[in-house]
Amino acid sequence: MTDAILGYIESIELPDLGICCDAKVDTGACTSSLHADRIELFKRDGESWVRFHVLFSSPEASLDKMCEAKVLDKRTIASSNGQRSKRYIIQTTITIRDHTWQAEVSLSHRGTMRYPMLLGRKAISGRFLVDVSKHYSDFSE
Repeated sequence: MTDAILGYIESIELPDLGICCDAKVDTGACTSSLHADRIELFKRDGESWVRFHVLFSSPEASLDKMCEAKVLDKRTIASSNGQRSKRYIIQTTITIRDHTWQAEVSLSHRGTMRYPMLLGRKAISGRFLVDVSKHYSDFSE
């Protein structure tokens, strides 16, 4: 049942945002994170929304997309180096292969990282097993 196993890098779609990219699967991270610059809070129909720019360039991924999403929450998130910051949390659709579901994603500057998206354990818990020796291309055969 290889469709229920993720590798350490997965090709994902965020159809609500119009984004397709590779993501690093990180079971050590609680919350998923998407690279975002120029985050701007605004109101739409009395609700809080964010507008943000996903501008990312690395040998592994290149994106240039303006996005908007309803704000679910604003939380203090600890990064891998222990630094804490307040981040906007959105809920968005994630698709990996033929699996589609809603997940919480924090908006964070990931410009120094190799991948624009980090897929955390809350998003994959109960849905997938992770085989860190694999890569998404290993499952496409």
